[in-house]
Amino acid sequence: MAYHSFESLEVWKRGCRLAKAVYQALNGTRDFTLKGQMTRAAVSIPSNIAEGYERGSQKDFVRFLRIAQGSAAELRTQAYIANSTGLLDDSTTTHLVRECKEIGAMLQGLAKTRSNNIEEPDDAPDSDYFSGFPET
Repeated sequence: MAYHSFESLEVWKRGCRLAKAVYQALNGTRDFTLKGQMTRAAVSIPSNIAEGYERGSQKDFVRFLRIAQGSAAELRTQAYIANSTGLLDDSTTTHLVRECKEIGAMLQGLAKTRSNNIEEPDDAPDSDYFSGFPET
């Protein structure tokens, strides 16, 4: 399936919804350090998808999908910590963790598909590479 913009990618849409959910869940939280880390990780997911897509090369896109996948894992870890410190209730934590896992799996699948479409450069020398050199 061909996509004409990053906005048409379901994983980008879900990443945006996840970022909104994180902001809503942490609204009013006074722990600005963890809140800041969580919101940055959440926003990083769709942002990296968009940036990689707009770079125009499959190789860059895959690299940025992997970065987004790392941000999803980072957010998942932070959700567990926020839950253990009482910043997030169990229900919200379960929702955020499930979304992070599903988005991570989507990113992995998309990266794998796109990786398969990357043509490796042929670094092998031409068969006549040494023609013209004197024989020894």
